Amino acid sequence: MYRLHLANEALFFIVFLLFSSIASASVVEHLLHVQNVIVKPLCKEQIIPSVNGSLPGPTINVREGDTLVVHVINNSTYNITIHWHGVFQLKSSWMDGANMITQCPIQPNNDFTYRFDVTGQEGTLLWHAHVVNLRATLHGALIIRPRSGRPYPFPKPYKEVPLIFEQWWDIDVGLLNLRPAPVSDAMLINGIAGDSYPCSKNRMFNLNVVQGKTYLLRIINAALNTHLFFKIANHNVTVVAVDAIYTTPYLTDVMILTPGQTVDALLTADQPIGMYYMAIIPYISAKGIPTPDVSPTRGLIIYEGATTSSSSPSEPLMPPSNDISTAHKFSSNITSLVGGPHWTPVPRHVDEKMFITMGLGLDPCPPNTKCIGPLGQRYAGSLNNHTFVMPESISLQEAYLYNITGVYANDFPDQPPLKFDYVNFQQRTKSDYKMMFPERKTSVKTIKFNSTVEIVLQNTGILTAESHPMHLHGFNFYVLAYGFGNYDPLRDARKLNLFNPQMHNTVGVPPGGWVVLRFVANNPGVWLFHCHMDAHLPYGIIMAFIVQNGPTPETSLPSPPSSLPQCTRDPTIYDSRTTNVDLSY
Repeated sequence: MYRLHLANEALFFIVFLLFSSIASASVVEHLLHVQNVIVKPLCKEQIIPSVNGSLPGPTINVREGDTLVVHVINNSTYNITIHWHGVFQLKSSWMDGANMITQCPIQPNNDFTYRFDVTGQEGTLLWHAHVVNLRATLHGALIIRPRSGRPYPFPKPYKEVPLIFEQWWDIDVGLLNLRPAPVSDAMLINGIAGDSYPCSKNRMFNLNVVQGKTYLLRIINAALNTHLFFKIANHNVTVVAVDAIYTTPYLTDVMILTPGQTVDALLTADQPIGMYYMAIIPYISAKGIPTPDVSPTRGLIIYEGATTSSSSPSEPLMPPSNDISTAHKFSSNITSLVGGPHWTPVPRHVDEKMFITMGLGLDPCPPNTKCIGPLGQRYAGSLNNHTFVMPESISLQEAYLYNITGVYANDFPDQPPLKFDYVNFQQRTKSDYKMMFPERKTSVKTIKFNSTVEIVLQNTGILTAESHPMHLHGFNFYVLAYGFGNYDPLRDARKLNLFNPQMHNTVGVPPGGWVVLRFVANNPGVWLFHCHMDAHLPYGIIMAFIVQNGPTPETSLPSPPSSLPQCTRDPTIYDSRTTNVDLSY
């Protein structure tokens, strides 16, 4: 972990101890103090927002069933929220931390306390800021262990090691809003760039191991915009969980993680005593885009007894950065651990079927303005030809709860407005041209409580085909099938795995391909579904699900906490709120 310097370090340490040490078997309490600090991972100093003076931020450890209480104090110059990526937030959707969806941001010199139960989940997740670009430096691991006395469904490891992969820019994070987004200057492993970069030649993340021992690697891709290949020289690993869902043990020498995905993998130190590099490189999936020549970001595995005077560390043979087949092989071969903790069978009856085309389109360039996108236009995100526009004056969930009109439209379509050759798009007619310019609006899909929803996500080549990591808040989903080309319901429905499909909260949709997802909408509230590449959030590759109330108070959206941050004091908005609104269907 790359340590930062705080002017008020002593005072902060005292306050931190008062909060973080207050913990019991059922309540775990933390303080996340956000402020701007100066760092220098490469050759120049840079001011960044950080949490508790570290990059990555602190690891939060809980057990399944605990209540997590996190006090967030914002002394930075940015509006922030903290999202608990992958946490279900059952009966606590106000704590999801999705900016302008479940809350307005925590403004500078303000604070907010997140409080929620962590139930029905075990494994590795992450927390991160949910305001565009800020998760580049505001993120950390969230580790959920089994309840006391309950073992892992695999042999107990000798040690557990978080590995957090990050993306670094030598510019102010506010400048990442530039279009096109600037190329990152480095990748980091646990905050360290390693010996592939200038001014970092003598700094490396080191993992010391004992020959014959097994280590549980808790791997997190916290990069802002980049899928990553990961490999360890001369070693295989056994994947035992993805996105905090146990898997059938899967032996591999390479893995791919999209932004926001996690992998738990067992590494056995079964090689001769020596030193071995671990390495990450970007996976460049966009077709037709030149593949840059990038050096791997490296860490070092050092066996006990190895000496620096011995031979140079062994290096892994990394796949080409545009190796779609290797990425697809890993992603599609994972299966869930049937009968393992928290496993539930795949529901066979489907209540809602959706076919969603996704990718990039264009937004007309304003008059008298020069735009540098294709055809002289600006980029726009597209889900079924809709570009999502974030609410500005009140969060989407508050607008729903209090029945405030004019904030969103309940009109997200189940199908695209036009069927076409999604993968091999060629503009030929006015209708085709229209598909290049999606409609801008705040569009949601309302579904009944406990409905089973099936989604075919179809990647498009309207501008370029690339992998999009789609993240669903509030739920895990079954990934029933992956494929390339245009999805054919007659041919491809036979490929669905209804026995032991992998489960995720974030899935990479193959470039020029598709995935089929299924989930049970048993969590009332407003839940974002979006591309987890931050560069694509301003483009609007986003939609939201509104899950209606169930039949009981326990299955209904609760009122928000009185401390929930507000965007405005406009009395026409907040004085119209009532807690007696009937949200049932």
